[in-house]
Amino acid sequence: MTWQRNCGHINLGLSHDTSQFACDSLRWYWNRIGQRCYPDATSILLLCDCGGSNAATQYLFKQDLQDLVDAIGIEIRVAHYPSYCSKYNPIERRFFPHVGRACQGLLFDTLDTVVRLMRNASTSTGLKTTVNVIRRVYETGRQVAADFKASLPILFDDLLPKWNYRAVPH
Repeated sequence: MTWQRNCGHINLGLSHDTSQFACDSLRWYWNRIGQRCYPDATSILLLCDCGGSNAATQYLFKQDLQDLVDAIGIEIRVAHYPSYCSKYNPIERRFFPHVGRACQGLLFDTLDTVVRLMRNASTSTGLKTTVNVIRRVYETGRQVAADFKASLPILFDDLLPKWNYRAVPH
């Protein structure tokens, strides 16, 4: 894998960290940046941790992911890192330390300040950061649709199916 673009993107949410927020974040990125930068892409690879809104055990995330792939028309492959192993995710090592350094020791007094500080995250090798604010209010406590589990369209891998699967557009 090469790091040719040397760009990172952050979606900041003003509501709850839900599976809908995670999928809306990816939708926003794909529609405005990814599609333009990768016009010949046939699939997207998501490297996810095992907890939170995109947890490996959450069927609601899988349902929202299926809705997303149906909307954007491209397959998404998900590879979850086991618990406490997300530190091996290249985003954690290659991008987040620079964002943290750009914000270090500064007061987050306004949303504009946070966005400005995060956009200033860069490196001497040319890393650029884009930031978007998603203002939608996300509902908590949603339940997976009753028929989703029964007709589960998600394709689980033979190797470590709990952590590796694909959502394919209908």
